[in-house]
Amino acid sequence: MSLLFIGIDPETGDHESPTVWVDQDKREFVFQGWKPGPELEAEAAAFTVPGHAVGIPEGEAVIRIPARMVHMIREACDAVERAVQLP
Repeated sequence: MSLLFIGIDPETGDHESPTVWVDQDKREFVFQGWKPGPELEAEAAAFTVPGHAVGIPEGEAVIRIPARMVHMIREACDAVERAVQLP
């Protein structure tokens, strides 16, 4: 795995660290965020989308990322797009 560090939430303290990376080999985003409270997790699990099962599948998780990190997520999108264009 070749992780490209994009950024960490500058407003979190020493014990919290929402972070954005790009897995350059798999061309995927990697996010570290806060675990949601039980109410938000239940709401996400109950959300219905046509063609998809209700619930959060094994091996997947709901996380929270602060909106102030949107510029880091955009940078990660740009990095993935650059990787896709490489031969």
